[in-house]
Amino acid sequence: MRMMMNFGRFRILAAGAAISAIMMATGPAWTATPQDTLVIAWAFDDIITLDPAESFELSTGEILGNGYDRLVRLDINDTSKVVNDIAESWTVSDDGLTYTFKIKPDLKFASGNPVTAEDVAFSIQRAVKLDKSPAFILTQFGLTPDNVDEKAKATDPATFVLTVDQSYAPSFVINCLTADVGSVVDKKLVMENVVDNDYGNAWLKTHYAGSGPMKIRDWRANEILVLERNDSYYDDKAKLTRVIYRHVKESATQRLLLEKGDVDVARNLNPGDMEAVSKEEGMSLTSKPKGTIYYFGLNQKNETLAKPEVREALKYLIDYDAIGATLIKGLGEIHQTFLPKGMLGELDEKPYNLDVDKAKELLEKAGLKDGFSVTADIRSIQPDSGIAESVQQTFAKAGVKLEIIQGDGKQTLTKYRARNHDIYYGQWGVDYWDPHSNADTFSSNPDNSDDASSKTLAWRNSWEIPELTKETKEAVLERDTEKRAEMYRDLQKKVLDTGPFILLYQQTEVAGVRDNVVDYKLGPSFSTNYVFNVSKK
Repeated sequence: MRMMMNFGRFRILAAGAAISAIMMATGPAWTATPQDTLVIAWAFDDIITLDPAESFELSTGEILGNGYDRLVRLDINDTSKVVNDIAESWTVSDDGLTYTFKIKPDLKFASGNPVTAEDVAFSIQRAVKLDKSPAFILTQFGLTPDNVDEKAKATDPATFVLTVDQSYAPSFVINCLTADVGSVVDKKLVMENVVDNDYGNAWLKTHYAGSGPMKIRDWRANEILVLERNDSYYDDKAKLTRVIYRHVKESATQRLLLEKGDVDVARNLNPGDMEAVSKEEGMSLTSKPKGTIYYFGLNQKNETLAKPEVREALKYLIDYDAIGATLIKGLGEIHQTFLPKGMLGELDEKPYNLDVDKAKELLEKAGLKDGFSVTADIRSIQPDSGIAESVQQTFAKAGVKLEIIQGDGKQTLTKYRARNHDIYYGQWGVDYWDPHSNADTFSSNPDNSDDASSKTLAWRNSWEIPELTKETKEAVLERDTEKRAEMYRDLQKKVLDTGPFILLYQQTEVAGVRDNVVDYKLGPSFSTNYVFNVSKK
């Protein structure tokens, strides 16, 4: 399927020749990439939509982080803090229920329309009313389609007021507003493109209506995505004219393009290619620990996987040490709990290791002495495929026959979200830098029915956990920081012991970068890989 932006009279003019040349480059390097353009080789086959109210994929987070403003943003230099974005200031009422934001004056969207508190209110309201995947980040505050117009409203052009249902820790509420679903969209432009009362959702899947430092100019699925400088941006303008993302899945191809100078940055290098790049003159590596956890999800609709002994046995059938030393060397660190290091309440416990005898005992206890057959849906990129093959081999040592089903990011995610998998392998990146971001998905499942409104990871794996769900809700209401941290440590232990998740590692994102690129830095979350501050020399 091919999807392309249509911006009416505005077309990619100066960029056109550069894009064509870059896309068609083969054989010896044609020249360096254009001086005003950053070209990135990256596997972004998980992008499904560009609508901030619907998008819930890691790759799209980077695009939205560069293209849309929010009230506040995560402080990439200190993840315990947030910084102002379009909010000039904010206050919290004494009862902890009302948050009042003052909007910076004289802001404009890329369209030229003014940015007002009404746009902020509309953005929150449409996300709640559309009720797509990320809506729970907002609805957890008691916002519903029926009350959101009153609970999230503009009281004047410069004032946005949010009323929540309980007295949460203020840092939790503010952190949630840094998430992609908190992106501010251009109400006037979006409403001009509404079809059948869809709040502009169909249009915004492939179009742009933001005010951020970069405009989303073009997206062709599994091919190319182009960002372009937004000259209406209120703060320092982007230093480059455009950023071009080329969809390149293979690490070896990315490395070759980087060496030839056909791309400036390579984003999916495997350990061997990383080592080669680090030794190559004219290029180097940059890295950053991410709040992203890689895991296997075991669907509890599968009667075999629903047996607690089977869940535990599979945790003992993975060679964590070998995977850590080879497949994810430099790309991550073995991590078996759901909160990433660096977050409040983190728990660094790793009780599982490859123990085939222990696994066989557990399978026999479950009545499966001879093993069983099961499928796993895996994104067809590295190191995912290599990890799946490693697990296939170690599962077989206890008679578990694993069939690997490979697909692109959209295919595997869509199947997973429909709960049609046996085992799914993928990643979860924090939506906002607070422990509830992960606890609310790994240890909470308020409604296990197929048509539930809250479709957490526990829900996707059909794990019905009323007690853990209650404890997760209690943790987010605890205002004493140390008590709250201890509650999250306890939740992690319970998920580690009994959950349908085999948590594997925490990601360290690595990129190969040519030496003429200045200030290319990876952020702590998938939405903070900023490219608008990059330049070239």
